[in-house]
Amino acid sequence: MNVIITEPSAAPVINALRSIGYNASTAIADLVDNSLDAKGSIININFDYDDLNGAITIDDNGTGMNEEMLQTAMNIGSKDPRAKRGANELGRFGMGLKTASFSLGKRLSVLTKWNGVYHERCWDLDHVSECNEWQLFTSIPDEVKLKMGTIEGESGTIVCIDKLDRFMGYGGKRTLKETSFYKKVSRVNKHLEFVFHSILEKNEIKMFINGKEIIPWDPFLRAHQHTLEGETQVLRINENRIKVQYFILPHASHLTEPEYKNAGGYKGWRDHQGLYIYRENRLLYFGDWMGLFPKDAASQLARVRIDLPNEADSDWQVDIKKSGINLPEDAKRRLEAISAIARKVSKEIFYFRTQAKTPGQSFKGSLNTWEQSGREDGPQFILNRSHPILTELFNKMDDEAAKLFNLYLKFVQLGSPSNIIDSPKVPEEMVQEVTEGQKELVTQFASTLLKLNVANNEEQLLNILITQPAFDGLNRATMKKIVTEADIIE
Repeated sequence: MNVIITEPSAAPVINALRSIGYNASTAIADLVDNSLDAKGSIININFDYDDLNGAITIDDNGTGMNEEMLQTAMNIGSKDPRAKRGANELGRFGMGLKTASFSLGKRLSVLTKWNGVYHERCWDLDHVSECNEWQLFTSIPDEVKLKMGTIEGESGTIVCIDKLDRFMGYGGKRTLKETSFYKKVSRVNKHLEFVFHSILEKNEIKMFINGKEIIPWDPFLRAHQHTLEGETQVLRINENRIKVQYFILPHASHLTEPEYKNAGGYKGWRDHQGLYIYRENRLLYFGDWMGLFPKDAASQLARVRIDLPNEADSDWQVDIKKSGINLPEDAKRRLEAISAIARKVSKEIFYFRTQAKTPGQSFKGSLNTWEQSGREDGPQFILNRSHPILTELFNKMDDEAAKLFNLYLKFVQLGSPSNIIDSPKVPEEMVQEVTEGQKELVTQFASTLLKLNVANNEEQLLNILITQPAFDGLNRATMKKIVTEADIIE
């Protein structure tokens, strides 16, 4: 069969690669991955505003590259994503260096040192667009080299991105002011201290932004004495071993104000709940239950860590940016079960301010004013009738007062905002079927209202009854039938 080798047109492909979907933070994180893969132990990231002619440089003291390795690294698509990766290797597509850099600016320069010998390459997208060919420069412009500086030691690499049209508006009408530029740098810092926290916590690698060390931010608050750690479980998903562990953060009452603010993360407590998916200790995805559950306030203390090996990329559909991912079908049921436990524990702590010391320990204490009912079809929360203060009050009341107080507590419970989930639409023209318990409650409440002169006739009584949250499911005709049969109106 005859074939023709075709080469894609350079200008449109390069511009398409610029629009994969990086933001500044994910782009810088992808570039840092290359330094980590090169075994760099010190990584310096510098942002220079320079009157809108700014540059971003990332230098490391890693292994560096020889001529052939550098040429391969600068090729578009230098790795087969299906190929087996080395242990702890973060790269996958051989695209991150180029696509991440191009999402920030139009010129990418790489200066590297291997066994004391320098090698260099430069992509200039203005030149590529002009000639519409894949022309890669073998030398870096002098003005860029001046910004990059030199590499100390026998090996290392400096990556420089300038002509920062995407990052700061270089060459355009809308340009970033210097204050906005450094606010953007601050957001990148927060992202890196989060994404690489597990790697930085080992104290073998240090990262700096503009000379300031990046301090890891632990989303699981493991150092706090009131954080609950679930048992680590190892799941086998499509022949890959996946580690899963849930963490329940302390109730706000156990945190100082700075601790509470810090633990909430840059998205806030509610949006940091959910699954945290790591690949070779590098965070890929966080802050969502990925379709397993909806987010809710009471689950905000639950964070579930999932650790993947890089061999699982295909199963989990890790994208080029390493910020998008999909759960394999075989993983959903098992992760749902683990997450359900974490969410349940979170709700117990969130509502009752108590803390278990071991998984499975009961959280309900006798001093809680409310308890979860465990019902799906009725009130979600019930009053703790065994509370010692409530018990003492009943002991000091006569029977009539106790009966009246007990009725009031029933309506406090039924009218709690936590129990009013939905007000059902009921047909008004027909008498509904009701339980004896519902009849008794309506009769008790109606009799008490009449006795206290809150209502003086049937019309007033019915108007009050149909506005009570406890009777949301009953219509006027049904109420009237119950009141009439009880014969409580004189």
